[in-house]
Amino acid sequence: METILIVEDDAKLADLLGAYLSKYEFHTVAVEDFNRVLETFEQAAPSLVLLDVNLPRFDGFYWCRQLRKSSLCPILFISARDSGMDQVMALENGGDDYITKPFQYEVVLAKIRSHLRRAYGSYAQTQEERKLQTGGLTLFAERYMIQYAGQSAELTQKESVLLEALLLKEGRVVTREQLLDLMWKDQHFIDDNTLNVYITRVRRKLKELGLGEIVETVRGAGYRISLPGDPP
Repeated sequence: METILIVEDDAKLADLLGAYLSKYEFHTVAVEDFNRVLETFEQAAPSLVLLDVNLPRFDGFYWCRQLRKSSLCPILFISARDSGMDQVMALENGGDDYITKPFQYEVVLAKIRSHLRRAYGSYAQTQEERKLQTGGLTLFAERYMIQYAGQSAELTQKESVLLEALLLKEGRVVTREQLLDLMWKDQHFIDDNTLNVYITRVRRKLKELGLGEIVETVRGAGYRISLPGDPP
């Protein structure tokens, strides 16, 4: 029986979700102390998390980032906030899907089953975590995190995609057009300046790890990353 962790501060809704999912042979655990979300997650060891955005003290985006430091299990946001930016924030902070309230329980069930199949069942590509290692730098592409010389930094989803593209072609130029296509596949009206913002963010996080200016701008072409070698 697979366990679903419900992180929802509306106790009535959490109970209704739990009762509905239990009819389909899911074991559910609802967070009761919102200062102990991580502890409840570790104790429950869930296969999937249903996570609200508006929570006491810290919001769902924060908790999603914390969970992603140690787990790749599917995280589905459930929220009454239906703006496009909220959905983008959910995905960039490590979420796998976003369901707006009010919702149909059948839709929630279908999405849960779909994500479980992709993560663990017939659609799962691998049970091993995907990571890139070069020059002492490790990118955990699905955790949105980088490590270097014993230090780590969190990334957003877009930052992770950007850095992965550069690392896969280390020492070679990745064009702006290639990066734009990878990062915003279905969006055709992205301001060219938006990519500059993400490049700046990635450079700053690399610099915080002691990597300096390793992302080079190749004027008129794109960007190139060059790692210095193994860390001291």
